[in-house]
Amino acid sequence: MNSHVNIGGSEVLSLKGALLVYQGQRRGFVAWHEARPAADGGSPYLGEAQSITTEFVRGLAQGLGSHIPPEILPENVLVRTAEVLVWWSPARHRTMFFAQHDRELEQLNGKRFPHPPLVWKVRGRDLWVRALTENKRPNATTKLMTAPYWNVDGETGWTCQGSMRSPEDNAVGSIELWERAFFQSEFTHASGATRLTTHPGGFLGLWKVLATSRRSFPVEYLTPARQTLLEFVSECGRER
Repeated sequence: MNSHVNIGGSEVLSLKGALLVYQGQRRGFVAWHEARPAADGGSPYLGEAQSITTEFVRGLAQGLGSHIPPEILPENVLVRTAEVLVWWSPARHRTMFFAQHDRELEQLNGKRFPHPPLVWKVRGRDLWVRALTENKRPNATTKLMTAPYWNVDGETGWTCQGSMRSPEDNAVGSIELWERAFFQSEFTHASGATRLTTHPGGFLGLWKVLATSRRSFPVEYLTPARQTLLEFVSECGRER
C-alpha cells in the first residue's frame, strides 16, 4: 500500500521514530520507538520500546501546532484555545460594500451604517458571526441573534468569505484584521434559509433605512439564532 502525505513547503524532514500501539485482550499501551540508522547504510530501523513521558507528549503537541504562545488577553476576548478564538465587538458605525449588480445596491455601496454588537468565532481559516441585542460583554447564557448580513449563514453563523482577505492565523493580535477583512469584503448574496431580519422591507429595506441613519442599530429587527453563547462556543459538529 502506498501512502502520500502533503505537508506543504520544501523543508527537508528526517525520520526520528514512531509511536506504536500495543493491544492485548484486556489492556493496551503506546510506546515510542526511536529510529536508528542501519549499519550497512540501508533503511533505518526502529529500536526497542520506550515509555512515553509527559515532557515527550508536551513536545509532540507543540510540534503539531497546539502550542499557544503567551498572550495578554484584551477585555473583548471571550474564549481562547489552541483551536478557537471567540470575541465580541460593541455596536458601532462601519462602512459596508455590496456587489454592484443592481441600482439598489449601488446606492448603498461604500456608505457607513450603524451595526449591532457582534460575537465572532474563528477556527482555522473559518469565521462565524452572531449578533447581540445588548451592547455589553455577553456571558455563557446570553441568547445570540442572527447576524444581519449577506454571506453569513443564518442557521450556523458560518461566513462565506468570498472576496475577504482573511488573516493567516487566529491569534489575538489578528482580531482587528478579521473584523476589517469582513467589512471590507463585498456582501454579495443571502446564505441559508434563515431570515436575516424581521424588517418589513427585508434585508435591503433594512440597510436602505440605516444608510441615512445616525442612530444605533435597531436590534428589534434581529432574528433569534436559537443558541446561547456557550452553545455557539462549544459547537463542534457540522457548522456549515
